[in-house]
Amino acid sequence: MALSAFDDPAHCPESRELTRVLGGAAAAWRQVVAHVTRTHAPIVAQWSFSGAKYGWSLRLKQKDRVILYLTPQAQSFLVGLALGEKAIAAAGERGLPAPVRAILARAPRYAEGRGIRLPITAGDDLAVVRELVALKAAPPPARKRQP
Repeated sequence: MALSAFDDPAHCPESRELTRVLGGAAAAWRQVVAHVTRTHAPIVAQWSFSGAKYGWSLRLKQKDRVILYLTPQAQSFLVGLALGEKAIAAAGERGLPAPVRAILARAPRYAEGRGIRLPITAGDDLAVVRELVALKAAPPPARKRQP
């Protein structure tokens, strides 16, 4: 079974199908897309099939850079992103919830940063997503050490 609720490579998800699958999480999906589109314009939303293991996901791209991956699941979705080490360090100082800090600490390292996926089921989960998107877009500069 694919990570996504949509696993047919020949059929890109349609809006009506997406809303049905997401159920109560559909409003949160729309809020995430709207937030990223508003704060990181211009954004291109692009559906992508990543193979049988992953299925379909929506990529929110700024030029050639993927800001977020949204993977639809039954009654929820996953927000995926990669954060560089500076952004990971800054996240530790932002007062993020302990479960999110644990996900960041365990995240595998890739060339583009540490990759994480956060499950989203309701709008109250979106504050963390906004924080992580802000960190990805413009992580604060590293602190200089005092001699």
